[in-house]
Amino acid sequence: MDLAAAGLREQPFRTHGKPLSTVAYESYREGLAVLSRTVELASGLTLLQGPPLSGKTTLIREFVEQIPDSYAVAVLDGSGLNTTGMLEAMLRQFGYLVDFNSTGELLAMTRVFALQQASSGEPPIVLVENAHALNPSAVRALSELVDLKVQRSSALKLILASDRPLQEMLDAPALEPMRRRLSDDFHLRPMSSDEARYYLHAKLLAAGSDVPEFVFPASVCNELWQASGGWPGILDRVALLALSQAETLPVAISNIERPALPPGTWEAEAAEAASVEVGEPPAPPTLLVTHPGDTVKSLLFDKARLLIGRSEHNDISIDSRFISRHHLLLVRSGRATFLMDLNSTNGTYVNSRRVSNHVLIDNDIISVGQHRIKFCDPHATQRGVLDSEDFADTSIMKTLEDMRALLARENTAILPTPSENVPTLGD
Repeated sequence: MDLAAAGLREQPFRTHGKPLSTVAYESYREGLAVLSRTVELASGLTLLQGPPLSGKTTLIREFVEQIPDSYAVAVLDGSGLNTTGMLEAMLRQFGYLVDFNSTGELLAMTRVFALQQASSGEPPIVLVENAHALNPSAVRALSELVDLKVQRSSALKLILASDRPLQEMLDAPALEPMRRRLSDDFHLRPMSSDEARYYLHAKLLAAGSDVPEFVFPASVCNELWQASGGWPGILDRVALLALSQAETLPVAISNIERPALPPGTWEAEAAEAASVEVGEPPAPPTLLVTHPGDTVKSLLFDKARLLIGRSEHNDISIDSRFISRHHLLLVRSGRATFLMDLNSTNGTYVNSRRVSNHVLIDNDIISVGQHRIKFCDPHATQRGVLDSEDFADTSIMKTLEDMRALLARENTAILPTPSENVPTLGD
């Protein structure tokens, strides 16, 4: 579908260059505040991390636009950049005509400039994207510059951005000055489903749509959010593709592609920290049961498994003729929550799509009969795939044994017919 047919004057979901409009969300606002704090703090060294297409470049662009013109600012791409290339690019953006014979002269000039600017209260600001790909000698030169001080404050403010964790790079002994100056280690996180819907509709409005809710209804926005994992750059791409493939409006769920999703940059560091740190475990998920629209039950999912159905022996008992006696099962494995439909008569739906086995994420809506169950778990942001063999051999099989024991306790003379209550793992 072309733009005019969709009621648009411009492309709302630009995948290159400056976006048509910038739509802020919680993690974006937090990131912008962290970058702004880099200039204010005496140490002034920040790590900005997030997977590809997580919005780092857009965030850096907005931050740079907010810096007063009196500050000297350099934005560098660290991919393969050596010391000489880094210092030359830095000085050019600071306004110098570079004409030096050696790397030593470049470094000396950069030191002098940084100290002069810092003495006037406006230390230069350097932002390096793809910092993980910097030549090691360039990283050491940055560490040396960061160690410069004027009245106990860093003479150069530094922001290192990357699509992978940077902490390992800073652990090198030669980077002790940089590690000592670290003021913030910020990881971008994806949007929630509500933020993604607002993001999509705001971009459609900016592009000329009078009724963005007609182009992307709420159900389509939710599917786009799931397909993108909530990452803005991926959301732009799947939304653009869905819009271009649609023949009529509103855009249909069938037009949505589902790309492979990157993990968050915090996950590797969080896993390592979890192996060595002892602290409070994350809060368990919350389940909100509504019918229709009114909340009839709210509970914490603080056990290994939770059974939902019509029978009073379920953990959540819902008295409705549309719900099977044992309708579905939720199983916790680590921080993941797995849903299994137990061959229910009327089926189980997640976000309006019928499922048999499904990994739940925050704000998923489970539909059973005329009831809705909202799954709330801020830690569950990636749909992912569980290790089916390992998971089936442990949590699921143990839970199915519990199911059989439950049926026996109910004094069931004849097992339920396969069409209603026999637990299955297949579709």
